Amino acid sequence: MKRAMSFCLVSVILMLCFCTFAAAEAVETAEEPFHYIHDPAENPAAMEDVIVNPDAVYGFSPNPESKRLGDYAAYDWTDPEFVAEAKANREAYHASLYTMYDILYKMRDEGASIEEMARAVSAERNRLRLAAYDNDPEGLAIAKKSNLETYGNEEGPTADSLFEKYGSWELVIQKAFSPNAGMDAVCGLYDEYYNLYVELGMIAE
Repeated sequence: MKRAMSFCLVSVILMLCFCTFAAAEAVETAEEPFHYIHDPAENPAAMEDVIVNPDAVYGFSPNPESKRLGDYAAYDWTDPEFVAEAKANREAYHASLYTMYDILYKMRDEGASIEEMARAVSAERNRLRLAAYDNDPEGLAIAKKSNLETYGNEEGPTADSLFEKYGSWELVIQKAFSPNAGMDAVCGLYDEYYNLYVELGMIAE
């Protein structure tokens, strides 16, 4: 009887030791949470549109109170599959912006004025932003709603309204190339475009 009890006791101790080891191993092998090299939380412009969310894939999710990104808060930014798709769409949007450079350089070579170039790239920026939702009717509706609430125009800000806001056509051109750092942050692209934010004066290095 004593031998049997001793055997049971040893078995329980071994089982507890195994469970403790397994739990410790699981903690050690658990995937580390994502961290940016450059913290979006230190960018006031980005933080107007996003909030810190430790459960989100990239540590940030849209701020429900944001005019620009508030409607995107309804999506599940903790879902890796959804965020991967959002990231791919965001990357495609950034790539599409190169057409704006083509327009700018072509018009410059043709002798266009600063105002003419500013109007052209502003219109192209609006077109590209909405074109990014060609296969996403819900996303297109959200983008148009955001534009309407922010700029009073579903298509996006007009060149005239931007000139009135910034006071020069050079700045209108600069702003046309400025990405939304908050959306980049929730999509895992903040570090990739960090130098662009610095170059455009969106943040101080």
